[in-house]
Amino acid sequence: MSAPVAGRGVRTAEPPIDRRAIASWCLYDWANSAYNTIITTFVFAVYFANGVIGDPVAGTARWSAAMTVAGVAIALLSPVLGAIADRSGRRKPWMGFFTGLTVLGSAALWWVEPDPSFALFALVCVVVATVAFELANVFYNATLPGLVPPRLLGRVSGWGWGVGYFGGLACLVVALFGFVKAEAPLFGLFGLAWSDWGPQANIRATALLVAVWYGLFALPYFLWVPDEPSSGRPLGQAVREGIGMLGRTLREAPRYGQAFRFLIASAFYRDGINTITAFGGLFAAGSFGMSFEEIVLFAIALNVVAGTGAVGFAWMDDRAGAKTVILLALAGMTAFGVPLLLATDKLWFWILALGLGAFFGPAQAAGRSMMARLAPPGMTTEMFGLYGLTGRVVGFFGPLLFGLATEAFANQRAGMATVLAFFVVGFGLMLTVREPAMPRRNAAS
Repeated sequence: MSAPVAGRGVRTAEPPIDRRAIASWCLYDWANSAYNTIITTFVFAVYFANGVIGDPVAGTARWSAAMTVAGVAIALLSPVLGAIADRSGRRKPWMGFFTGLTVLGSAALWWVEPDPSFALFALVCVVVATVAFELANVFYNATLPGLVPPRLLGRVSGWGWGVGYFGGLACLVVALFGFVKAEAPLFGLFGLAWSDWGPQANIRATALLVAVWYGLFALPYFLWVPDEPSSGRPLGQAVREGIGMLGRTLREAPRYGQAFRFLIASAFYRDGINTITAFGGLFAAGSFGMSFEEIVLFAIALNVVAGTGAVGFAWMDDRAGAKTVILLALAGMTAFGVPLLLATDKLWFWILALGLGAFFGPAQAAGRSMMARLAPPGMTTEMFGLYGLTGRVVGFFGPLLFGLATEAFANQRAGMATVLAFFVVGFGLMLTVREPAMPRRNAAS
């Protein structure tokens, strides 16, 4: 009797699910969320503009320029490294290197004092750490398809994003009560006040918190998430073959029509989300006069609703499809974003911004699962590298336009208005993407 053929009504067996590996994979999202939450959005970015530069508008413009430089570097490096990794096989060594570089770059920000003479050092550290952070994510995202069966991609991706947002929340709580509001480091454990450690040491020390948090909670990933086997190719050969493979992929783009259509569509809406998360703290401080404590409290609330949204929509991803989730999320962000630009009252800012933030996680998690489903076999890391490339090719426009509009109109609302166009364009392009058929659940599972 011949063996059943997959795709003819017979469900094929799945390999056993490693729950410890899944939990460790999700915990990496918990670890790296500290960097985005503390450094690039709610604490250090605001400290740079208001404390180091001393002018919210000028500080926002310089921070925007640095994020643009980082975006260009990520766009150039991510697809090349992804293709090389697909040829060499293993991904953990790349993740370990870039994770370590992010940790070191974060820790170095401790030495940035509230004086314009420290601005260049701060921006160099942030650019290096941001590039390393994004490159680590290329390899991290690419491990998802090998970790779980296709029917669980959306669910586990959503869990990861949700855990990440709650990790950002937990780190913010520690930052607020253990650093920003505390009168002494670790509640006086060292017998010294913050003032004994230098100007605004309680704010600068949050960079050290990020470094420790990221390094500590990333460890389970490296211990328990399985890596792809080595291809046995020497590094030089993998580099040559990877670059050649990437060149062929770009030349033969029409062969991967739906994947490349999605890459372009997602680039626009991801740029909108990334711009908001990068400049949300600056916008809250500059346009609504929110203090550090208020910004951290707002960030805590935002992470709660974003994490809840990511987890809540995870099951919809596996049932209705990632495309449906992405379209609903973009519609929701646009609906809340328009009145948010017009709001002048702080209470309405809270209500509308939290409503908008509830759709961040679903859009990001569904984008990751969509890319995993569309990636051709043997090209997962390369496709996630191109996912990073397309996001950055368009992505540096978000911070650039935000900075230019803010500077031209001397108003941060003008900068934030540019974000909505990216959501609208992304929505229109996503309508043209055809999602693969959803896999059926194995009868034995």
